[in-house]
Amino acid sequence: MKAVTAIDQFEESYDLVVVGAGPAGLSAAARAAELGIGVLLVDENPAPGGQIYRAITTTPVGDREVLGADYWRGAEIVARFERAQAGYAARCTLWSIGPDETAAEGEAFEIGLSLDGRARLIGARQLILTTGAQERPFPIPGWTLPGVMTAGAAQIALKSAAIVPAGRTVLAGCGPLLYLLAGQLAAAGAEIVAVLDTTPRGNWLKAAGALPNFLRSPYLAKGLRLMAKARRSLRFVGGVTGLAAEGEGRLASARVARGDAAEIIACDTLLLHQGVIPSVNLSNAAGCAHDFDEAQHCWVPRLDNWFGSSVPGIAIAGDGAGIGGAESAALRGEIAALGAVRRLGQIDLAEGDRQAAPLRSELERALRGRRFLDLLYKPAPQFLAPPQDETIICRCEEVTAGQVRDTATRLGVTGPNQMKAFLRCGMGPCQGRLCGPTVVELIAQANGTTPAEVGYYRLRPPVKPVTLAELAALQQTEAAVKAVVR
Repeated sequence: MKAVTAIDQFEESYDLVVVGAGPAGLSAAARAAELGIGVLLVDENPAPGGQIYRAITTTPVGDREVLGADYWRGAEIVARFERAQAGYAARCTLWSIGPDETAAEGEAFEIGLSLDGRARLIGARQLILTTGAQERPFPIPGWTLPGVMTAGAAQIALKSAAIVPAGRTVLAGCGPLLYLLAGQLAAAGAEIVAVLDTTPRGNWLKAAGALPNFLRSPYLAKGLRLMAKARRSLRFVGGVTGLAAEGEGRLASARVARGDAAEIIACDTLLLHQGVIPSVNLSNAAGCAHDFDEAQHCWVPRLDNWFGSSVPGIAIAGDGAGIGGAESAALRGEIAALGAVRRLGQIDLAEGDRQAAPLRSELERALRGRRFLDLLYKPAPQFLAPPQDETIICRCEEVTAGQVRDTATRLGVTGPNQMKAFLRCGMGPCQGRLCGPTVVELIAQANGTTPAEVGYYRLRPPVKPVTLAELAALQQTEAAVKAVVR
């Protein structure tokens, strides 16, 4: 690994640029570098690992039992990358992807990077986007109160700094991560007063057809261990159909509905989670085609069997290609790397197929049973599209669910891009990451259509916030001007 710590240390161009240092990005960069091409891995975090293996090389959590054996497997992936002859830029933001207009389509790209307050444009012959997953928005009344945060944010604090919530903690939502984090926080000493399960009871019937594959998958034993560990010592409340955070100035309690019954649980911290979805903003802005996956109930990129996207020269691997977990992410990253190396002419198709065959076999095993989990933990409609009009759904612009519904019905808005013009949702610093899925659900509900028919935001560079000072410092070439005004 060759660390890049300053903007002027980047080369003018690389054979392959990998974006994101989670299991997919680390594995892709290592495999490609081992095959002899010039690789750069860029990541916004201060150390490699992504979310699942966050702070794997620096975590202050000394008791290995707290984070579990699956977490510590990330050390092997990081060690392999560190042995590879690949460039690595930590704390580096990629904010633009565009074609190199001096090359044929799919043969070269121009990307915008920011590092330590300075920006630069460099070239890449191939790109692999491994931007991973993000938590699905979980908008409920009061979710903007201090004391309410996502379960993923609490896990970041635990892994990075060994910090657990102080006082009475409630976890709420659905999905395997809810059980995992409950167990991790309890083992780390957090006071968990309740775990509220919002999984719709009817989902068990919908998932029944996928049960045989799940019973043959690695998920079964792991899931049973997670559930048993959490349920042994914690209070679980199932069948939750309504949830609100309450308090004056900060969180004081969670109001819980279970059908017609209601309960108020006093708490100091409320952690929300209803699964994860692919992070698609970068691939969307790069022009890659996406489709709505009904099982995972989210947008996923359209890919070939090498994880190549609809844009020649751009591949997408890991959970950004569809939720599959850490093991599958690493395998997808290696397959995507083989595809990129083959397109660069370093290996031929036969050699690529030979090396990919065992990876594809392992990937099939790793994903077996995934559909059961997707169907079982599909969130309830009232948590995808909050029925309370006053619920804020766009935190950046403070847009409410009622405003979106009213605009859709009264003004005939049929898609999220139209909605931007009226309410600015999706135009804040997060660029729609926290509101996009909810806006789509609300428009579909108001118009009696589906999320697939509604569509998603059209995103353009800069994909991440970049300062005027950084843009002004760019070398004043014709290409730089086009990158800014594109």
